[in-house]
Amino acid sequence: MFISKDVCPVPFDQQPLNEYYSLKDSWFFSWSTLSIGNYSRKLFLISASLALLLSPVITPKTPIVRFLITDLLLVTFFLSFILIRLYLGWSYVVKRLLSATVFYEESGWYDGQLWIKTAEILTKDRLVGIYEVLPLLQRIKYTLSLVISLIILESFMYYLLS
Repeated sequence: MFISKDVCPVPFDQQPLNEYYSLKDSWFFSWSTLSIGNYSRKLFLISASLALLLSPVITPKTPIVRFLITDLLLVTFFLSFILIRLYLGWSYVVKRLLSATVFYEESGWYDGQLWIKTAEILTKDRLVGIYEVLPLLQRIKYTLSLVISLIILESFMYYLLS
């Protein structure tokens, strides 16, 4: 969505609504926009891939139960980093969408400017932020809390086996 230079001096790529569309269309950040089933399937496929990739890190002489718990612990640890990256990207965009001012750089000389949104642009940005991005952040927070709970549970199980 293009806003004319007369209304908005912010460069096209730095306009909050365009940043939202850019994230929504990107390969990595679009995962959180999928339906619940596809989102869960994607996370399961990532976890399975990580389990296969990380299993050679563990020595083959370890008992099978400890081997599995260690592998699960590594997978959930890496999965938490993926979810944190998703959360940070979307939270940056929602912060810019909900804010009444936009900080931007025009020339790359690190001479930042501050632009105050018009009422129409602010309303549009806040609607997108509240109804499109905040539910994604809630989903990512919920998933991240489950993954952190799994890390705690797996760490406790690993401790019991030691």
